[in-house]
Amino acid sequence: MSELMAGWRGALAGAGGTDPGDVAGAALLARWREPHRAYHDEDHLTSMLSTVDRHAGKADDPDLVRLAVWYHDAVYDPTAPGNEEASARLAESELAALGVAEHAVAEVARLVRLTAGHAVTDDDRNGALLCDADLAVLARPPADYERYTRAVRREYAHVPDELFRLGRAAVLRGLLDLPALFRDPELAARWEAPARANLTRELAELTA
Repeated sequence: MSELMAGWRGALAGAGGTDPGDVAGAALLARWREPHRAYHDEDHLTSMLSTVDRHAGKADDPDLVRLAVWYHDAVYDPTAPGNEEASARLAESELAALGVAEHAVAEVARLVRLTAGHAVTDDDRNGALLCDADLAVLARPPADYERYTRAVRREYAHVPDELFRLGRAAVLRGLLDLPALFRDPELAARWEAPARANLTRELAELTA
């Protein structure tokens, strides 16, 4: 069994699942390997899970956060709206069938829905870790960040350049307007400045 699938089984068991989840886990992984994904792919899944594992003590329920990572982009169609909601509903259906208790299923689904806007309250430790892990790519070194932006563009190859630049610029402005990109103080101290530098540079290039 791969390390990734072993992690899925561990998170599911830790969340109280009564089914080992091999079939569901394989189906989820197949979703993350869909050919139209250039950024929201298995590498993104693995990177987020690694971040959660390294900082699991920051969450109240790290296994529920891990399951939310698995499901947060399980449904991903860049030509359609509502991916987060569809992913949350998939989590609700599948996790219930795998024996996870209702309250835990509800928490995973809530966390998945948070990734639509990354609006986390100050007392939401699970949400803070999930959203910080999701946005960690913004703080990567410039060359890695540029690879990320090229991958995003490939996912939106169906959008003409002018419209993509306008839409992407609006997303970047929305991120830069946030009072803080990262909620956890330790992670914010490391990631906030490089993330804002990357976003500012990309925005300047888009609007030049």
